[in-house]
Amino acid sequence: MKRRIVVALGGNAISREFEEGNITQQFENTRQSLSSVVELLRQGYQVVITHGNGPQVGNALIRVEESRHLVPPLPLGVIVADLEGGMGYMIEQCLQNKMHDAGLNLPVTTILTQILVDKNDPSILEPSKFVGPFFKADQVEKLTSERGWVMKEDKGRGWRRVVSSPVPRGIVEKDIIRLLVEQGIIVIAGGGGGIPVYYEANGWLEGVDGVIDKDLASAVLGNEIGAQELLIVTGVDQVALNFGTAQQVNLPRLTAAEALNYLDAGQFPKGSMGPKIKAAVNFLKGGGERVIITSIEKAPDALLGKAGTAIVL
Repeated sequence: MKRRIVVALGGNAISREFEEGNITQQFENTRQSLSSVVELLRQGYQVVITHGNGPQVGNALIRVEESRHLVPPLPLGVIVADLEGGMGYMIEQCLQNKMHDAGLNLPVTTILTQILVDKNDPSILEPSKFVGPFFKADQVEKLTSERGWVMKEDKGRGWRRVVSSPVPRGIVEKDIIRLLVEQGIIVIAGGGGGIPVYYEANGWLEGVDGVIDKDLASAVLGNEIGAQELLIVTGVDQVALNFGTAQQVNLPRLTAAEALNYLDAGQFPKGSMGPKIKAAVNFLKGGGERVIITSIEKAPDALLGKAGTAIVL
């Protein structure tokens, strides 16, 4: 049987820090980020691609605020769905062009993905994920009372809306995605962590006004479609201890137990490497065999065991 892999493209794979983030730049970055995917396809892997959408969601929410007086505002779940489609198109086209140059002729498609969450998830009751534009302190009371938003100060830069970030529990479209992959189709799914939803008592699906961590969702997706490997593409070449200090130690290989111990010791912060380590451990405990964490530039070598950090049970 062919090996199956989920490739989780980080935010820097599409919109990079210190760039304006216009569409031309996003297409160029996306093309560069797909070299590792083409290499996987050459090796005969069955591939599912996920991706981040943080900068794009932020821009979309700014557009909502700026046009609120002209058109009805869009809720966060619909914005995530819109971006799954738009960014999926961009990744599809870039991959089709890269495959053309590599002499590969494989079908690729995007699936809008609903991610099941627990409607009683603690993060829904106590939202903490910053989204959207900054507001002034004198606007907070009105935003809270009229829109029902939860507002918090973001490191002295201003006030922002915070939303929930529930734990992903399952994939609504898992059977469709698995079927497509089994037929040799490259699938782009779970964009931006997917659209958070839960089941009502009557069996209906209902959306949650929140965002899901892309790497945690990628791990769940990988387990539910029977993937053996998970490649997390991020902004660093390797996982490291004491990151950014003179005592930094890069880690070419980790076991899940070692990774959890370092996580508990505070080595992997919540806002950066922490969720990636949690995703890696979840994927392995759910039946996965190997997780690779590395940068865009090092991904092709990391797949061959020459770079990056490999995490195994």
